[in-house]
Amino acid sequence: MTSCTALIVAAGRGSRFGGPLPKQYALLNGRPVLRQTILAYRATPEITAIRVVIAPEDEVHYVTVAGDLGLARPVPGGASRQQSVLNGLEALAGDAPDFVAIHDAARPFVRPPDITACLTAAAAKGVDGAVLGVPLADTVKRTDLQNAVLETVPRANLWRAQTPQIFRFARLLEAHRAAAALAAAEATALTDDAAVAERVGLKVVMVAGSDDNRKITTTDDLARATVMETRTAFGYDVHGFAAGNAVMLCGVAVPHSQALAGHSDADVALHALTDAVLGTIGAGDIGRHFPPSDPQWRGVSSDRFLRHAVELLAARGGRIVHLDLTLVCEAPRIGPHREAMVASVARIAAVSPERVSVKATTTEGLGFTGRREGIAAQAVATVEIPRN
Repeated sequence: MTSCTALIVAAGRGSRFGGPLPKQYALLNGRPVLRQTILAYRATPEITAIRVVIAPEDEVHYVTVAGDLGLARPVPGGASRQQSVLNGLEALAGDAPDFVAIHDAARPFVRPPDITACLTAAAAKGVDGAVLGVPLADTVKRTDLQNAVLETVPRANLWRAQTPQIFRFARLLEAHRAAAALAAAEATALTDDAAVAERVGLKVVMVAGSDDNRKITTTDDLARATVMETRTAFGYDVHGFAAGNAVMLCGVAVPHSQALAGHSDADVALHALTDAVLGTIGAGDIGRHFPPSDPQWRGVSSDRFLRHAVELLAARGGRIVHLDLTLVCEAPRIGPHREAMVASVARIAAVSPERVSVKATTTEGLGFTGRREGIAAQAVATVEIPRN
């Protein structure tokens, strides 16, 4: 049986990515980028083993992401991608496979059938390696240093190279060892493994892949690649009146002949909104996070509650699309304070005011609100969250 080891290069620092973690450990649709890449190779029957090259300081991240997948110990990377690949190849040399598939960890969308097609092409008679790629479809211009167009470059037979790049193992190892002896400037010009192979005269062929096999380079790339789903949840709360001269609604003190009774500031509007946002992520209700039996929440401003719910949503990669609130009461009048309430909710939830709606209605004298015994609030939160 022909053996092929996938060598996944995950040692880069991703300086253009700019996130708190290197891009290969960032979450994409609820799952780390590197883990998705590994799983694509595990789903390819022709791949007989997988080895990952990582930065030595990333071992804790690696164990968190892939420690349960039963892979061989990761290989420490080098100062450059080329050195990291060579380190990986040398680690495999003791029990060398027939073929090696070099793959960027930050290309998590590679499809198993394309990996197979690339290996088939690399194994053809008279071929030393194959590169997955996409023929250029756009017009190509060559410019000077001031970006003035010098010429239109014919795009026939031009490709955008991707990974995997699959080679006969022994020949690629020999090519990389030769490249390691080059001067720095010459080595830098070898931007991928195919270039290393071409330099020593190996025959490398292109294999048509997919535009979907894109590389995550920046946080914008990650955002565009994230598949979001829309969720909607409902919140409802009631507070009765008590002695006082104002009610808190949406973080705004509204003058009134009474106040609202409650353990916190009794902001019925923010409580309903908090429950709605918590509902979008299945995080229970406000009482679970801020129990009324806990004295630390006595009299506290309810903006803390809504902000907490929004932070939980953000921690899961979610964002608020819209918050809709309906206040049910005979008094006080909401209309004169609506704009201030919208602005307050927008500030607390860190969204633009056009994503917030505050409405009011009465019950035509019916029920406890009709009898002016308290205020009810109904809220609907619509959010987008990465599909897991």
